[in-house]
Amino acid sequence: MGRTGPAKGLVAAAGALASVLALVAAPSPAEAAGRCGNPAQRPWCKTSLSPDRRAGLLLAKLTLDEKIALMAADDPMGGPLGGFSENAHADTNAGISRLGVPPLYMADGPAGVRQGKATQLPAPISVAAGFDPSVARRYGGVIGWEARHRGNDVIFGPAVDVSRTPWNGRTFEAFGEDPYLSAATGASWIRGAQEQGVAASVKHLAVYTQETDRHSLGMKMARRTLREIYLPPFEAAVKDARSGSVMCGFGQLNGRQSCEDGSVLNKILRTEWGFKGFVSSDHTALRDAVTGANGGLDMELPVGLRFNAWSLKKAIDQKKVPRAKIDGAARNILRTMFAFGVFDRPAYANDLTKIDRTASETAARQLAEAGITLLKNTGGALPLKAPASIALIGKNADENPSGFGSAQVQPFSTVTPRQGIARRAGTGTKVTYDDGGDRSRAAAAAGQAEVAIVFAADGQGEFFDKSCLTLTCSGVLARDHDALIAEVARANPNTIVVLETGGPVTAPWADQVKGIVEAWYPGQQGGDAIARVLYGDVDPGGRLPVSFPVRESDAPTAGDPAQFPGVNRTVTFSEGVFVGYRHYDAKGIAPRFPFGHGLSYTRFRYSGLSVSPAAVQVTVTNTGSRPGIAVPQLYLGLPSPGVDVPQPPRQLKGYRKVSLAPGASTRVTFPLTPRSLAYWNESSSSWKVAPGCYKVMVGESSRDIALNGSFGQGGAACRGA
Repeated sequence: MGRTGPAKGLVAAAGALASVLALVAAPSPAEAAGRCGNPAQRPWCKTSLSPDRRAGLLLAKLTLDEKIALMAADDPMGGPLGGFSENAHADTNAGISRLGVPPLYMADGPAGVRQGKATQLPAPISVAAGFDPSVARRYGGVIGWEARHRGNDVIFGPAVDVSRTPWNGRTFEAFGEDPYLSAATGASWIRGAQEQGVAASVKHLAVYTQETDRHSLGMKMARRTLREIYLPPFEAAVKDARSGSVMCGFGQLNGRQSCEDGSVLNKILRTEWGFKGFVSSDHTALRDAVTGANGGLDMELPVGLRFNAWSLKKAIDQKKVPRAKIDGAARNILRTMFAFGVFDRPAYANDLTKIDRTASETAARQLAEAGITLLKNTGGALPLKAPASIALIGKNADENPSGFGSAQVQPFSTVTPRQGIARRAGTGTKVTYDDGGDRSRAAAAAGQAEVAIVFAADGQGEFFDKSCLTLTCSGVLARDHDALIAEVARANPNTIVVLETGGPVTAPWADQVKGIVEAWYPGQQGGDAIARVLYGDVDPGGRLPVSFPVRESDAPTAGDPAQFPGVNRTVTFSEGVFVGYRHYDAKGIAPRFPFGHGLSYTRFRYSGLSVSPAAVQVTVTNTGSRPGIAVPQLYLGLPSPGVDVPQPPRQLKGYRKVSLAPGASTRVTFPLTPRSLAYWNESSSSWKVAPGCYKVMVGESSRDIALNGSFGQGGAACRGA
């Protein structure tokens, strides 16, 4: 007994020590729920450490092969199958199970999640038409939530490429022709998406303006144009919204491939803007492993055609790529995964098909309503006043068109305009339909109704640019919608046109019809949204994020092949900063419908303008008899510091969306910062505020200015101020 007593004591002590050690080493609830592992064995799994610290600890344990494996996706079939299979992610990186690095799943998602079926939202151009950051945030939130419930960690979106030419096939996929609007809309989209626990991947840095020759296109551009027009949306995405990822695009900018351009990816994106996420390529955009690794690319998509062990290890051995570049890329990917909690939670379930999507479907309708834009309303033709009969004309009345490509979403269900209008009209209104295939028959049907509503769409999509801005080339089986509208208008004086387009069209029949509504590509609930706007259940909430020309020859880049589509696969951005409405204003060309235009079912008065370099204020009053939506817009005319820095007559610098009851007023403030007044000075490579008089314009569009003012900078005085 005397000998066994101490032994028992040692055993007991050892057991107690083991219990204590087990408690010390036990992971926190968050750590236990994750896939990283036990922090006692894997210190990078400790959630109390910063993402930078955790990435550094893990990086030290990775082999060179494992680091390189992180630098490319590894599922070549995900993208092609994503539009059909709910289990096909656009891209996947398998992770490194040896060290607890989980797989990374990525999805296409500018207009909804492209992975089997999902909620088909209105096209992104409609979000921009909302002129409302809260609309963009909600839009991104719906996409982020559905991406999460499709088992994804990263969502490829938003696309913030400024629309340079209205012939661009992907105009529908981005936020229009103004950098300020695109920046604010994109940043809000990202905030909404990332609040759902997924990382956004804003695209396509730095310049992507056409589909023609996109893989081999050379783009020649002044640095001022790059800084003032094309980079601001990306800058806001990184600095304001803290986007987790950035996707680079195709082509060469001033001689450098977009995904290999260190002057943008290293110098501007990381050093100047402080970006700490990872940069991925668009599919097959990387052309060279060495310049890609040195230029700042972190991950090649869809597979490692160039970012693979053979190519990169050879480049390291030949001293063409420092190992530090490989470490940097792996660190950027790991740090982002830590920052977004990928290591510290179970994999997201792919359960979207099974769970309640009512909130998403409601959002799809309300988001469409927020972007639907009333372009013309002669004699109060709208809202509809319980007509006895309505003739719906055009095949697009019986479908919801959308853009083609990586932004195309397969909806769980749809409500067409025909369905939505018939339901809203009720049994007291006779609703007929003609697909418009035979114009004479369609005109006869329209002539028998009290009101005729013609639906017309264009055709847009990835891989091709538009061949015209009329409605005569809207797809493979194109019908002449312009001729159809004109013939129906001759048969029925009460003709309304509902456009479902991804961008501007010329609308040569505009003077022949009573009303024009731009519904964009309205998404799966488009039918109900259009019906509610037509009947006045909601005020049309949209304003144009793009200018509509009277003639194709009026449009930006028209008539100059060097500007578009290019000569010898080279495009010259000789228009400089005169993009979109700036082009029309500088050349004195009247657009059919100007940027920012959109009517309400009521009227507004602007008064009480107050101006300073720090803020502009104005009072908006609803002078009509209905509640309605106003979108006051602030434009500034900047002084030119010299003949080599021409300035547009006006630039958008603020907007607010307000809902007002009849007779109600509100005071709107547009804050200004030094950046609001600045231009890019190429000689100093910095933003500068020029001395001189700054013109202030507040109104309902870029051409409908209600109030004017001015203020001086740099000691300058304004005449008449």
